Amino acid sequence: MTRLLLASASPARLATLTAAGIDPVVRVSAVDEHAVLEAARERFGDLEPVDAVLLLAQAKAEDVARALAAEDDADDAAQGGLLVLGCDSLLELDGEVLGKPRDAQDAVERWRSMRGRTGELHTGHWLIDERTPQAEGGDGTGGTLGAVSSTTVRFADLSDAEIDQYVATGEPLAVAGAFTLDGLGGAFVTGVEGDHHGVVGLSLPLLRELLAEVGVSIPSLWRAGTIPA
Repeated sequence: MTRLLLASASPARLATLTAAGIDPVVRVSAVDEHAVLEAARERFGDLEPVDAVLLLAQAKAEDVARALAAEDDADDAAQGGLLVLGCDSLLELDGEVLGKPRDAQDAVERWRSMRGRTGELHTGHWLIDERTPQAEGGDGTGGTLGAVSSTTVRFADLSDAEIDQYVATGEPLAVAGAFTLDGLGGAFVTGVEGDHHGVVGLSLPLLRELLAEVGVSIPSLWRAGTIPA
């Protein structure tokens, strides 16, 4: 049985998949995002935002795939049917790349800069086909591939009081760009152009395309009972 493994601790990504009929295995990567980006910059120079999020998504997926392969007591049947998905998001505002705020003060300063303006939320997706290879009787293609979902986000012109109150909830501190679309921050986003799922952290249409590249359909991952017998 083929299952999707989500290499992310994000409750929003898990909720997105669950609402779409997919109950993934969840395994959090141990990737040091700062170290990955610094190493890439030393080797290649400054990265474009879309390159940075794709690199981080790939690093997370590969880290979890390696950890699974190294587990001697891992369930062979489960491993034989896994597709590992890594994701990462960054907000681009006037060419500046913004991940999670360092602290509350950073989040406040971010919002004072963001309010009334428009940014691009980039979410990288990387899929690794860890299913048993076709040569060994399985369906696995050995594929490893990725893509980026980019969505334009328009922010409301918040007052200083609204910014302080929002940051005080703690929500902006845990997410890229210091805002959510599916939580308290949704009141402060006046519009999006593109896939709103990508802003939440996982683009379902893009996931469908990646899965198709390794011969897997979205309906085949839906939980039992979704399609009437």
